[in-house]
Amino acid sequence: MATVPPVSRDALTHHLAVPKIWIEKGIFTELPSIPFSYYPMNLDLLYMVPLYWGNDIFPKYIHFAFALLTALLIYSHVKQRLDRVYGLLGALFFLSIPVIVKLSTTVYVDLGLIFFSACTLFALIGWVENGCRIRYLLLSALSCGLAMGTKYNGLIVFFLMSCFVPLSYLRRLKNETCDGSQPANQFKAISFGVVFVAGSLLVFSPWMIKNLYMTGNPIYPLYKNVFSSGAEERQTHTINHKDNRANEKGKKENANSGWTHFAMRKMVFGESLWQIALIPVRVFFEGVDDNPQHFDGRLNPFLLILPLLLIWVGKKQDNARRFESKLLSLFAISYLLFVYFKIDMRIRWIGPIIPPLVVLCMYSLAGLKRYGESCSKKWEATFLKGLTIVFVLAMLAWNVQYVQALYLKIDPVPYVGGKVDRDDYIKRYRPEYELIRYINNQLPENSIVLCLFIGNRIYYFDRDINLNIRLLKQIIVESNSSKQVLCELENVGITHILLRYDLTRGWMKNNLEKDKQELLRLFFKENAKRVDSFKGYGLFGLKKCINEEGSSHTFTVGVPK
Repeated sequence: MATVPPVSRDALTHHLAVPKIWIEKGIFTELPSIPFSYYPMNLDLLYMVPLYWGNDIFPKYIHFAFALLTALLIYSHVKQRLDRVYGLLGALFFLSIPVIVKLSTTVYVDLGLIFFSACTLFALIGWVENGCRIRYLLLSALSCGLAMGTKYNGLIVFFLMSCFVPLSYLRRLKNETCDGSQPANQFKAISFGVVFVAGSLLVFSPWMIKNLYMTGNPIYPLYKNVFSSGAEERQTHTINHKDNRANEKGKKENANSGWTHFAMRKMVFGESLWQIALIPVRVFFEGVDDNPQHFDGRLNPFLLILPLLLIWVGKKQDNARRFESKLLSLFAISYLLFVYFKIDMRIRWIGPIIPPLVVLCMYSLAGLKRYGESCSKKWEATFLKGLTIVFVLAMLAWNVQYVQALYLKIDPVPYVGGKVDRDDYIKRYRPEYELIRYINNQLPENSIVLCLFIGNRIYYFDRDINLNIRLLKQIIVESNSSKQVLCELENVGITHILLRYDLTRGWMKNNLEKDKQELLRLFFKENAKRVDSFKGYGLFGLKKCINEEGSSHTFTVGVPK
C-alpha cells in the first residue's frame, strides 16, 4: 500500500515540501511562510536523501521502518518477560493496529516519534531493573532527545520521563532492589534526573539552536507569548518568491478567537458535556479516518479493555512486574490526558501511548491464562482459556477488517500493475493536481500563482505560489474598482489565481460585504480569464494592468483548453 505516489495532506504540506525546497534552495534555508519548517525534522532530513534522487515513494518505507523497529522492540521486551509467543503476538498486534497501518502508508513522522518514545520508556524500565546502571539512563535520554527532534509532541515524553526518572529511582530504593545498603537518597535521585534532562536536551539542542538563531525562540512556533520572535514580522505567504513586495500586504492577522477546543467541539460538532468528558475513552472506540470529530484515525478497543482487565488478573504479578505495569499505565494515562486538555484530540497525536498499551495487553492475556490454570474447577479453567482465545481473535479481527478497507481505499494494484500512471493516480485523490501540472508545464518560470483553498498542499508545485488569502481580502476591501484590484495584485507579482470554487464562494459570503462580493465577481469577469478547470478547481490568468488611457488589456496566458 506504500508503493503509490504520496497524496496524504501533511506529506504535501511539509514532510516532503520542506525537504524539496531545502534541496533546491539549500538545507535549513529559513522559510517564514511555512511555520512547519521551524519544527524539528529528524525524519524529514532522512527523506531528503531519496528526494534528492527524485524518489518520493521511498520516504514511505523509511517511515514504515520505524513501525518495524517498534514491533521488534515490543517483541524483545515482551519475550524477555513472558515468552516468544506473546512477543510475536504483541509485535503482530502493534503492526496491525489501524492507525499504525495508516501511518505506515504515509510520509509522516509519527512512527518515528512512537519508536523513540518506546525506546525512552523501555530503557528507563531496563535502568530500574539493572541496578540503575548509567548506560540505560543515557540510552533513555538519547532516545528522548531523538523523540523531541522528530516532533514537538516529544516534549510531552520529555516532561513525563523527567518526572519518572527520580521517582523510579526512589521507588527502587524503597523496595531494596537497586541499592538496598543505602537509604533513599533524594539528592542522588535528583542527580539522575538532571543527567536525563541534560542528555535529552543535548541531543535536541541542534534544533533549538537553529530556531533560536532564526527566530529568538528555541521551540518556535510554540510558546510565542514567552519568547519574543522576529519570525512573525518576516512572515510572507509567498513560497520561494524572491520579491518581498507582498510582505506589507501579507501581514498575518490575529485569528485567535479565544475559544477552547472543548468549546469548538460543542459549537461545531454539537457534542454534549458528557461526550466531551468521555473523549479519552471514545478514542478507543469511535475513531474514523479523515474525520476530525472522530479523531482522524482509528485505534483498537482492546488497547483499553485488556489493560483494565490487568487490574484483576495482574494481582499475582511479582513486585518488579507490578511496578513496570504501573509505570507503563501512568505514562499512557498522563500522555493521553495531556493531549486531551491541551488540544483537540487526534489519534496519531497520542501514538506514543500505543507501545506501552500493547505490552500491557500481552501481560493481561498472560495473566488471564495463568489465572485460568490456577482455577480448581475445570469449567472455570476452560472458560478463561476460551475467553483468552476470543480476545486474541477479536482484537486481530478488528485490525484485519480495517486493513482490508484501507487497501480498497488506497487501491494500489492499478498503479503497481501499470494500468494507471502516476499523474492519474495523484489527481484521483488530489484533483487540483491536474491544474498544478498545467502550471508547472505551461506557465512561465516567473509566474506567481495566488492559491485559494488548496489546503496548503504545495509539494507538487514547481512555480512560485502565494497562499495568503488575507492579501486578497485586504486588496478587495481597499479597492474601488476591479481594475484597482488587478493593479494591486500585479504590484505584488500575482499573475494567476488557482482556487477551489465551493470554498471560495463560501469565503466570499462569510467574509465580504455584499458590495465587495460584487466587486470580486466583477474582477473575475473583467480582468481574469479562466485557463482551465477540473473537478471543482479553477485556474485563472490575470490581465496586464495598463494605465495608459485607451490601451487594451492583454492576457498573460494562452487560450484555455
